[in-house]
Amino acid sequence: MDWSDRIGRRIRLRDLHVVLAVAEAGSMAKASQKLAISHPVVSKTISDLEHTLGVKLFDRTSQGVELTAYGQALLKCGVNVFDDMRQGLKQIEFLTDPTSGDLAVGCPEIMNAGIMPAISERLLRQHPGVRLQVVHADIALLQFNLLRERKVELLIGRMPDPFVEDDLVSEPLLLEPFVAVAGASSQWARRRRVELADLIGESWVLPPHDSTPGSIISGLFAAGGLKSPRVAVATLSVQLTTTLIATGNFVGILPNSVARVSAGRVGLKILPTKIPATRYSIAILTVKNRTPGPFAKLFIEHARVVAKSLSI
Repeated sequence: MDWSDRIGRRIRLRDLHVVLAVAEAGSMAKASQKLAISHPVVSKTISDLEHTLGVKLFDRTSQGVELTAYGQALLKCGVNVFDDMRQGLKQIEFLTDPTSGDLAVGCPEIMNAGIMPAISERLLRQHPGVRLQVVHADIALLQFNLLRERKVELLIGRMPDPFVEDDLVSEPLLLEPFVAVAGASSQWARRRRVELADLIGESWVLPPHDSTPGSIISGLFAAGGLKSPRVAVATLSVQLTTTLIATGNFVGILPNSVARVSAGRVGLKILPTKIPATRYSIAILTVKNRTPGPFAKLFIEHARVVAKSLSI
């Protein structure tokens, strides 16, 4: 194909926008409604593109349309074009007014109870005009689609082992240890030394044994030569866990950052208990060969500082 004659002068951003809309809607009629243009215009745009490229972009079916292999290649190209434009416009916005802008970050609940509040507070204190959107996405459960689909600019969370995503880049932030916790009013909070074995008979709030964090914590007891304690409340909810422990009637094991953030907020005490040295890696994920936007770069810079302050 001759770029100048056949492609550069004939394919417009509007054409790529139509292709994206048709692919997402699954039909030209639905795409025309979404784009607020007539069905014949959408159909002609696709037909002209197919003629220009010399390939079929969509297979017509009774249910609508489906992308061909050629259409999938053009769709990927279009997504990249619009993403690059979006990042470019964000860079222009940042250069025009470096005090304001939007940033979407994906993370699991455990990060929202630990490192995320510290990063967000630090970022927004220095850049109060930034609009931060935090959505649920769990790296440990391989929930990468929001990042790949450009709905968030980065993910932060516990790294899976092994990590085999060739299209993603990870930056380790912190090796997170676990700590034993009790309520600030608990009898255990007044002791200068507490062995893990001393707590076995207490009422525990822990993740379910068949969950990823539950299996990690079970391994901590096994590494200490102990059987896992009887669990009074099995939950993955960080809020329920910290609220129950804060009553003084329960004990638990939490990641260090979660315990430190929750200590003053809800009334927890990190116990002077030696926990077997099992740590997990918290990292930031971005897409390979995609330059992070200016506010994503700022977030990463603040995340590094917070992670360093939490390292023990």
